[in-house]
Amino acid sequence: MALFKSRPPASLLGLTLEGRQLEGVVLSRTNGTLKAQQSFRTSLSLDPLTNDPELVGREIRNHLDEAGIREHRCVVCVPLTWALTVQTKVPEMPDADTQSYLELEAERGFPYAPADLSMDVSRYQAPNKEQHAFLVAIPKSHLDLLEKALRAARLKPRSFSLGISVLRSLSDPSETGLLTLAVGETGIEIEVVACGGVAALRSLEGAIEIEGAERRVDVDLVAREIRITLGQLPKEIRETVNRIHVFGPAEFTGPLVKDMIPVARDMGLLMGLGATPHIGHLKIQDTNPPSPAAALCLAATCLGAVQPEFEFLPARQSAWKQVVTRFSTGKMLYAGAAAGAILLLAGGAFMWQQIRLASLESQWRALRPTIEEIDLMQQQARKFRPWFDESARSLRMIKRITEAFPEEGNVTAKTVEIKDLAEVTCTGQARDNQAWLGLLERLGKAPQITDLKVQQISGKSPLKFTLNFRWTEGATREN
Repeated sequence: MALFKSRPPASLLGLTLEGRQLEGVVLSRTNGTLKAQQSFRTSLSLDPLTNDPELVGREIRNHLDEAGIREHRCVVCVPLTWALTVQTKVPEMPDADTQSYLELEAERGFPYAPADLSMDVSRYQAPNKEQHAFLVAIPKSHLDLLEKALRAARLKPRSFSLGISVLRSLSDPSETGLLTLAVGETGIEIEVVACGGVAALRSLEGAIEIEGAERRVDVDLVAREIRITLGQLPKEIRETVNRIHVFGPAEFTGPLVKDMIPVARDMGLLMGLGATPHIGHLKIQDTNPPSPAAALCLAATCLGAVQPEFEFLPARQSAWKQVVTRFSTGKMLYAGAAAGAILLLAGGAFMWQQIRLASLESQWRALRPTIEEIDLMQQQARKFRPWFDESARSLRMIKRITEAFPEEGNVTAKTVEIKDLAEVTCTGQARDNQAWLGLLERLGKAPQITDLKVQQISGKSPLKFTLNFRWTEGATREN
């Protein structure tokens, strides 16, 4: 990455985005010490994924100005809810073929085309010598909207990563198996690191219970999800996990650790609060109250010239380097030869095209009287043809179903089956229950859709579903 090959900057603005909650910290580097200069926390009134990026950027700029922040270089911890994950075992094969294999697994496991995703991978070897890979991808549309909003806020993004994954660099490097809990404003993120790589990533929606003005962590839900997460791992990997670290606001982490210690002990795990001691050889001096851990860690990681576990910001070549590369002597010679060959081929193709057109025009003049006679016969016959449907009913059905799915990607369809141009069966997945109910509401409002039924529904996040309905529209002609 060009970011880590260049000289690290003297200061960075670290940002954490969770829904519409935005947190940030300005971190500077001086004499081997990283010091948090300023920090802020605010709620955005505009959603970065649905509202105009210019307006979102203007709102972010206003919040930064109110906090007195002038730093323009930034790194961003994107929400884990944006991420798609695939866990796969890598068979024995030459290293040259591994990348192709992982791309094939990504194409098979993600509901997006590979070209529409920004993907990174964490690889590790289990104690039984089996190779594993954990693929994480984020839709490029999400990242493009976020980058446009940041640039509208006069910010220059240098890294997009996952906050839960960069917290790993705050842990003791000797830790071989670690489960990290990152407590946020509305949910909790889980990461399992084993054998030197990421083995699991999850986002727990609804783990923060709100009762009036009070908020607390649902300890039973967190304990259950930890058991489920570890239970889904292979035994040889699960047995390496021996510790839980908790990061987040003190109002949540203190009670959570206290209540979870007996549960963790029953699972054979040690539990404690995460700390921010150092990044490599750089010591961190934080503010009081402490800065957001994920934003602080990502900024410190980049200032320490350490590459994050996952990086989603596309690498860009500088304008000067592009010019030098384009006009280098050797390449100019080949480019000139290639241009001459292209012009020669284009001239030959144009000449052949003119000859072919002249030949076809001659054939057309010979066929024209016969074709005009056939057209006249068809016009006469059209008066007596039986009525038939030209409404492209199946395309209208697909159009109506597509309009019911949100553009944000909260709900995606895996299969759509149309039988006899009337019976429709659809399977897919929704990010949460609210997105799923929104889909049902939009389908139910369509006048052509009747007998809407839910055949099957499972899971929470994501929520998998199967539904069917009947299309009752008559064969009418659309203009």
